[in-house]
Amino acid sequence: MKQITILGAGESGLGAAMLAKRNGFAVWVSDSGKISEARKEQLELEEIPYEEGLHSEAIILNSDLIIKSPGIPEKAYIVQKALNEGIAVIDELEFANRFSAGKVIAITGTNGKTTTTLLTYHLLKSAGLDVGLAGNVGKSWAAQLLDGDHDWWVIECSSYQIDGFICFRPAIAILTNVTPDHLDRYDYKLENYLQSKFRLFKNMGQRDKVILNALDPLTAEGLNKNKVKPELFWFSTNSTQENGGFVHDGQLVLKVNETSISIALDKLSLKGEHNYMNAMCAGTAALLAGVPAEKLEEAFGTFRNASHRMELIREINGVSFVNDSKGTNVEATAYALDAYDSPLIWIAGGVDKGNDYSKVVRLVEEKVKCLICLGKDNEKLKKAFSGAVSEIRETQSIKEAVSWGQLLAVPGDVVLLSPACASFDLFKNYEDRGEQFRSAVNELKPETIA
Repeated sequence: MKQITILGAGESGLGAAMLAKRNGFAVWVSDSGKISEARKEQLELEEIPYEEGLHSEAIILNSDLIIKSPGIPEKAYIVQKALNEGIAVIDELEFANRFSAGKVIAITGTNGKTTTTLLTYHLLKSAGLDVGLAGNVGKSWAAQLLDGDHDWWVIECSSYQIDGFICFRPAIAILTNVTPDHLDRYDYKLENYLQSKFRLFKNMGQRDKVILNALDPLTAEGLNKNKVKPELFWFSTNSTQENGGFVHDGQLVLKVNETSISIALDKLSLKGEHNYMNAMCAGTAALLAGVPAEKLEEAFGTFRNASHRMELIREINGVSFVNDSKGTNVEATAYALDAYDSPLIWIAGGVDKGNDYSKVVRLVEEKVKCLICLGKDNEKLKKAFSGAVSEIRETQSIKEAVSWGQLLAVPGDVVLLSPACASFDLFKNYEDRGEQFRSAVNELKPETIA
């Protein structure tokens, strides 16, 4: 019996452990932190041994295979020790893929991948296809396979997960864009991060399909450095495409081989140029997967995006409060700033990931009337925008930030939380930051507005 060690007992680790156990492997779960009580109960129910608070080398290095959490870097001591001893270290998605006969639509990119993933799934599901949703969004793929397979799987893949791929092969792959992000994980070298994204395509063949951003210079650079075998489809907001998607005369146009469809932009539930690109990616993938063109327009109109992505929380006396807590890098925030024509009170800040704020200075000058810095260290933000915004405030309280937004706004303004930074200085994660923003907004009283 082969021995598998699962490093990390989060969502993906628990799913991988259960799938491995039920397929006859001897399983050991090791988490250097604390395992939640609910997950410990599940492991005990499945009779899977585990440890928390440490990694026992003697057991782990006796494994035939290691499946690690995407959050554990390859540089981690126990991972390096295993690799040096010739033990394969893979991701949960790589492991789950070995137990699925379904075709995969895999979506990666620095920005837009979650919205694109959810929209692609919605388009296929609305058309009646047998489809599942997994990866960096939703439930563990491995755990879902315990209940059955699907004809299609729409899977969001982070670069961390792609790093753990060996045989994973999508039928359709989407790269939304590549901009500097997570560079601390890649030796602060953009080329390493770019290569991680392009590894998604390495096992794909000539009959497979890849959807790429025609406006993204780093995607073009990646193509020059890598041989990509599949048929290429392109999307763009400013030029027509023979195969793929583009915007023309107020219409979203999709062309896939002999099929062509045009959908009025005002029929889409998603707004803003970045969301039109997400729609082109998802629509092209849906047509390639066999969704009839006539079913797409209605499905585009009924889609509702996930929380924390340009999510309107509430409108009070003509002032809109928008939660874009998922905007954790400069490029994502640039999309959010650009989507609004109204004057903005912009709430930003957190853990800086080597951000280059010069990319959004012009947008900030044009649109932002006040910047509220929400973080423990706001010096870089303040310095970047000191000449672009007439008023800058700073706080470590999201309630105070929201209260200031209410105080400074007039009817027609937008109070926008789009941090451009990670959340870990003041919050557990971007979801926690977004939920605290939501709570603070919902506590506001209309009569307190001047």
